[in-house]
Amino acid sequence: TLKELTHLKIGDYVTHIDHGIGKFGGLQKIDVEGIQQEAIKLSYGEGDILYLSIHSLHKISKFNGKDGHVPKLHKLGSKAWKALKQKTKSRVKAIAFDLIKLYAKRKKIIGHAFPPDSYLQMELEASFMYEDTPDQGKATAAVKADMEMDRPMDRLICGDVGFGKTEVAIRAAFKAVDDSKQVAVLVPTTILAFQHFKTFSKRLGELPVKVDYLNRFRSAKDRKRILEELQQGRIDILIGTHQLVNKSVKFKDLGLLIVDEEQKFGVAVKEKLRDLKTNVDVLTLTATPIPRTLQFSLMAARDLSVINTPPPNRYPIESEVVRFNESLIRDAIHYELQRGGQVFFIHNRVENIREVAGMVQRLVPDARIAIGHGQMDGKQLEKTLLGFMEGQSDILIATTIIENGLDVPNANTIFINNAQSFGLSDLHQMRGRVGRSNKKAFCYFVTPPLSAMAADAQKRIKAISQFSELGAGIQIAMKDLEIRGAGDLLGGEQSGFINEIGFETYQKILEEAIEELKENEFKTLFENENRSTQKNYVKEVQVDTDFEILFPDEYINIVNERLLLYNELSAIKDEPQLMKFKKNIEDRFGEIPPPGQELLGTLRLKWLASKMGLERLIIKNKKCVGYFLADQQSPFYQSAIFNQILLSVQNQPDQFSIKEKETRNGLRLLLVVNQAQSIENLLDQLQKLQ
Repeated sequence: TLKELTHLKIGDYVTHIDHGIGKFGGLQKIDVEGIQQEAIKLSYGEGDILYLSIHSLHKISKFNGKDGHVPKLHKLGSKAWKALKQKTKSRVKAIAFDLIKLYAKRKKIIGHAFPPDSYLQMELEASFMYEDTPDQGKATAAVKADMEMDRPMDRLICGDVGFGKTEVAIRAAFKAVDDSKQVAVLVPTTILAFQHFKTFSKRLGELPVKVDYLNRFRSAKDRKRILEELQQGRIDILIGTHQLVNKSVKFKDLGLLIVDEEQKFGVAVKEKLRDLKTNVDVLTLTATPIPRTLQFSLMAARDLSVINTPPPNRYPIESEVVRFNESLIRDAIHYELQRGGQVFFIHNRVENIREVAGMVQRLVPDARIAIGHGQMDGKQLEKTLLGFMEGQSDILIATTIIENGLDVPNANTIFINNAQSFGLSDLHQMRGRVGRSNKKAFCYFVTPPLSAMAADAQKRIKAISQFSELGAGIQIAMKDLEIRGAGDLLGGEQSGFINEIGFETYQKILEEAIEELKENEFKTLFENENRSTQKNYVKEVQVDTDFEILFPDEYINIVNERLLLYNELSAIKDEPQLMKFKKNIEDRFGEIPPPGQELLGTLRLKWLASKMGLERLIIKNKKCVGYFLADQQSPFYQSAIFNQILLSVQNQPDQFSIKEKETRNGLRLLLVVNQAQSIENLLDQLQKLQ
C-alpha cells in the first residue's frame, strides 16, 4: 500500500531537506533538561548524528531513488548538499519556466466558447445507464466549464482502468457537435479505435450525430469516402489512430480533440498534435496516472481532474502469481465458463500462439476458442473481437493487442502468460480488461519460478500482485518510478538529480520553484490566484520546546505505530483533518493523555504562527520567543496582520513585547510572550494578538 511505500524502517535512507541524505535510526527518547521527548535519530557521514524533533517530520522523506542505488551520505553542515540543492533548483526552475510560459501563451489565445448545455445534452446524460460517481460528475462539470470559456481547454483526466473516463469524453464530444463543431478522438491502438467507435455509436445512437473511424484496417475506398465527408463537414466525430494527424486528414471545423492514453504516443505525433491544437479545446484521458504529487507541478501547464471513485458494486480483482500448471488453468477456466463468463488468455508470441490455443482446447474440449493477434488480416481480427464481445466465443487467446480499452464486461478471468516480460503499466492495463461488471474477477500472472527471473522482473511481479485494490494505478506508477529510477518528468534532461536527492525531495524543490516563479516572474499572470488565496507568509514553522509533547509509551507502546502516527500528524493541514485524526486515535487507543493533547495543540500553534509571520517559536522556562520573518523586504511587514500585531502588543505591555536581536544572519525581530504555561495557554494568548 502507499503507507508501505513511505513507511520507514531502521537503516532506510532518508532525505532531510536542509541537511541531505542520512540513515534512519528509529524513534528515540531523549532527555531534555529532565523532560522526556521523542526524536528521530538520523546518522550522517563521518559519524555525525542528528536528532530530529517530531515537530519537524515534514522535513524528511524516504529516499526513493533507483532501487538498489546507494546514495552518498553527506557530512552535517557540508556545502555539498546545499550546492546540489541549488543546482537542482535552478535547472528545475528553467524547465518550469518554459512550462508556465506555454500556459501563459495558451491563456492569451482566444478559442471558441461553447454555449451552455442544450436539451439534447441533458437527454444524453439522462440516458447513461449507470449513476455517475461523484468524481465523474465533477470531471464532467469541469470539462464543460472549460469548454464554455473563450480560451482553449487543456484538461487531463486521470482515472483508473474502467472508472468511466470514456463517458466524460462522450459528453464533451456531444457538446462540441451540438454547436456544429467536429471532434477528433485520437487513440493509440487499432483495436481501441474500433472499440471506441462501437461505444460512441451506441451511446449517441438516438441522436443526430455521425460517428466514423479510421485505422489501418479500413479499405482505400472507405478512407477516401471518410476524408471527403470530413472535409465537407458531414462526419461529426472521427475516431482514429495517429493517422488523424496526417496531412491528408482535413477537418472542416475542428472544435475538440480528445486524446486517449496519451503516454502511448511518440514525440513526433505529439509535435504534430501541437500544430493541430493551437486554439482547439483538448481533453486528454489517461489510466496510468502520473503520481499525485506531480500533479502540482503539471498544474501550472494543464488542468487536472482525477476520477478516484470506482463505480458502485465493483470488486477488486483477485490477483495471483502462479507457475504454468495445466490443472490450475483448467479449473479456473471451468469455473468462469460455469458462471456464464468468458476468459482472456494473453500470450505475447505470435509464432506459437496456435500451440497454446491447442493446449487450452485440449484442457477444455467443449469451449469455443478464438485467436487474435496483430498479424492477422484486419477484417478477420475485427470479426474475431466483435464475436468475442458478443459472446460467440468463450476464450480469446490474444497478444497484447487487447491491452487498451477492449471492454467486455462478461469476461472476468484473465491469464497473462510470461508476465515477467511485461512492464508494470502494461500488466495493470491488461488486468483492467476484467472486473468491469459486478462479478468478482480473477487475474493469473503465469511466471517461471522467482529464482529464474531478473531482479527487476521479480520486483514488478511483487508490486503488481500487491496492488490489486480498486484505483491502484497511482501506487503502481509510484512503484514503477522506484524500480526504474525516476526519469525526467518534463523532458529528457534531469534524470540524474532524482537519484541523487530522492524523488519526494525533488517534488518539494519543484513546488518551491513553481511558487517562486508565480510570485516573481509571472506575477501578473497569477494575480487573481495570488489574491484569492489568503496569503501565508511563512511556509513552515519550527517549534522548540521543553514541554513534554508526545504520545507516551503507556498510551501507544509500539514504536513503529507511534512513528506512523507522528508522520500522519505532520501531513495534516487543517482543523477538520485534525479532528478526524483525533477521533481515530481515541477510537483505537482510548482517551488521549495530556502530553498527546499538547502534541495536537502544537499543530494549531504552527498554523496560527504561520499566519502571524512567525518562522520559529522557542518555548522554554514558561516563556515563549517567536522569530518574525528573516526577510526584511517581505510584503508581510507592510500587511494589515503585522500592523494589528504591533497595535495589540502596545495595548498589552505586561503580557507581550517586541524586541530586536542581532543574530549571525543579521537583525531579527522577536515577539516575546511572558507567560506560556502550556501549549493551550500560549494558543489563547496569541489569538488575542490577531
